Amino acid sequence: MTDTRPARLAFEQAMAEAQDATAAYDALCALTKATVGAKLFTVMTADMDAMLACRTYTDDPQNYPTTGTKEIEMNRWFEQVHGRHETFVSNTLADIDTVFPDADLIGQLGCGSVINLPVVLRGSMVATVNILHEEGYYTPERVALAQDILRLPAMTVLAFAGS
Repeated sequence: MTDTRPARLAFEQAMAEAQDATAAYDALCALTKATVGAKLFTVMTADMDAMLACRTYTDDPQNYPTTGTKEIEMNRWFEQVHGRHETFVSNTLADIDTVFPDADLIGQLGCGSVINLPVVLRGSMVATVNILHEEGYYTPERVALAQDILRLPAMTVLAFAGS
């Protein structure tokens, strides 16, 4: 297993210097890529009144702009992530296609596996950290690493950003 201390220290330093939400999200993205690995990294917040998820951060603004929203669908993904606050993992594009309407674009970007890490503040799920990579990438070890390394930093960033 790779030593994650340098990446965690870089995250802490970046957060100490962050002046806005973008800098905080950039720090979380860098931590994720340095520890777990990601080809695509986004953060979505949920507006349950409007039944919309809003992208608040992306490392690929051309394909996934922060102006984008998705309708919240009541499916198995919703129940797992929003309902039970459990991490969702899929390692095939075919499985991703069963829960995400943008599976074709995900595949075109060279991604075929995903981790959706719920961020819970004040007892409610306020966002998901969405980490995508090539098909089969998110092994049980990488999923455990994502949960262990990213959960508290993600909560910190979302609290900093005002979610």
